[in-house]
Amino acid sequence: MANDGIDRRDFLKTASATGIGLAAATRLSPLFAGQSAGETVHVAVMGLNGRGTVLARTFARTANTEVAYLCDVDSDVLAKAVGALQPVQSHSAKAIGDFRRALDDRDVDALVIAAPDHWHAPAAILAMKAGKHVYVEKPCGHDAHEGELLLAAQKKYRRVVQMGTQQRSAPQSIEAMQAIQDGAIGRPYLARGWYANTRTGIGRGKAAPVPANLDYELWQGPAPRTAYRDNVVHYNWHWFRTWGTGEICNNGTHEIDVCRWALGVDVPVRVSSAGGRYHFDDDWQFPDTQEAVFEFDGGKTIIWQGQSCNGLQTFGRGRGTAILGTGGSIVLDRDGYSIYDLKNKPIKQVAAQQAGNALDTSADDTATGLHIANFVDAIRTGTRLHAPIDEGVKSVHLCHLGNIAQQTGRKLRVDPASGRIVGDAEAMKSWQREYAPGWVPTV
Repeated sequence: MANDGIDRRDFLKTASATGIGLAAATRLSPLFAGQSAGETVHVAVMGLNGRGTVLARTFARTANTEVAYLCDVDSDVLAKAVGALQPVQSHSAKAIGDFRRALDDRDVDALVIAAPDHWHAPAAILAMKAGKHVYVEKPCGHDAHEGELLLAAQKKYRRVVQMGTQQRSAPQSIEAMQAIQDGAIGRPYLARGWYANTRTGIGRGKAAPVPANLDYELWQGPAPRTAYRDNVVHYNWHWFRTWGTGEICNNGTHEIDVCRWALGVDVPVRVSSAGGRYHFDDDWQFPDTQEAVFEFDGGKTIIWQGQSCNGLQTFGRGRGTAILGTGGSIVLDRDGYSIYDLKNKPIKQVAAQQAGNALDTSADDTATGLHIANFVDAIRTGTRLHAPIDEGVKSVHLCHLGNIAQQTGRKLRVDPASGRIVGDAEAMKSWQREYAPGWVPTV
């Protein structure tokens, strides 16, 4: 592999629990803070279909923050986002198709990335090179190598980079993690994360003309060029390897991140996966049903259970995390947590609090608002990030390993010092993707 300028041991340097209790109030080095405490942070939001517009509205409602640019390659999506932002921000944001124009603006402080997965790391690196801070949605990279590149870029350019795993900022989740550290369930040894949905099939795509409202060339960006088909844009790209990363990286990133946070683990030593595309015969290239197992030194295990097309709940929750310990268990999700003794007797139950704003409709919205405020505070004052990119990379790395184990059908052995697969050259072929000519990201 080419030299990417990163010390592999940097992959492990930061402890897993980065935002527990009062520790979240500690400061970053002043080198990370690009503003004075009295200044407004100006952001550009890239990728506005769905999540991106939610983020734009939340940034606009965050103190000392202004959305300066809305960026999307689909003019129809862009127009809708402009309309959605107007009620929450008096100052009009500039609407552009190519986010790189926003990076050229010296008044822009940060890029918010909610574009498809294949854009996450390349756009983040371009932003850091331009001197911008970065808020990037999960997963932070399309493959494991892009995680290495992100760490190298953040180390070189010294920017604030936060991944959008908003549960790291949820007060009740922080409280639950503190309870685990304080011994509420004894020694934690197993964490199970799950996600259940009833997604439908995506059919067999057909070649079709590119819609007039879509800049398909820029939409593809770093990805190898593929003829336009009618079942990819805007959401179904998640299920194609050229652009997406499957359910384990889509929703699994959130739950696996909580599992890793709870157990205090970084890199596994063994990874296995079972499952398949069971529900539909279509173009979907990832499993809709998956159980991935990550084993760590020290007798700890994470299990990911993905159900993309069957909504059967676990512990009465469509998504969540259960942590088993020698003295009891904790079950938590975005709506709160419950602690049980070894005989399954409830010891404590805590519901998540909502912000009370008419625009906040769930505990998830509240956590997102707190997560974004934490990012803005880190830029302005050096406040410690709840989900810094080194923590994000560790969690997403597990997701990529789960995908590779599923694709190869073999248990992977992993070097805990480097995070790399050992003794399996075929599996390592999936470590790094191919890029379109001229689009290879460099630090």
